[in-house]
Amino acid sequence: MVNDAIDVAFWEKLGFAGGQIVQEIGWDEDSDDDLRAAIEDVVGASLEDEDFDGVVDVVMLWWRDGDGDLIDDCVDALTNLADKGFVLLLVPKAGHPDHVDAADIQEAAQTAGLKVGSTSKAGPEWIAVKLVQAGQSKQR
Repeated sequence: MVNDAIDVAFWEKLGFAGGQIVQEIGWDEDSDDDLRAAIEDVVGASLEDEDFDGVVDVVMLWWRDGDGDLIDDCVDALTNLADKGFVLLLVPKAGHPDHVDAADIQEAAQTAGLKVGSTSKAGPEWIAVKLVQAGQSKQR
């Protein structure tokens, strides 16, 4: 795979599908536009912003060390999430000054009632961590 961020099969394997509603939280200037566009291509729609108040299938949460409290943000991500939906946590890759330690992600997920599903490189600068709701099988 040359660039995971633009490979449709990569995102489908993580659980994205046509017709899903995806809410994006934590976007900033450093967010990967190719990654965002690839997800929009898979679901066939634009990403909803933080102010969207409908039910969503996926919450895409950009998070960097220093953004606040990851536990609170994981709990907040559940607000509009459908029963079988998932959170895609995007954190800077290892070696980046804003990288988030895997133990911190695990602790935040567990405290918020989520489970870490899979972790994958998502483009040149980001790691994608799929968080599933308690009661769901550990999905890839």
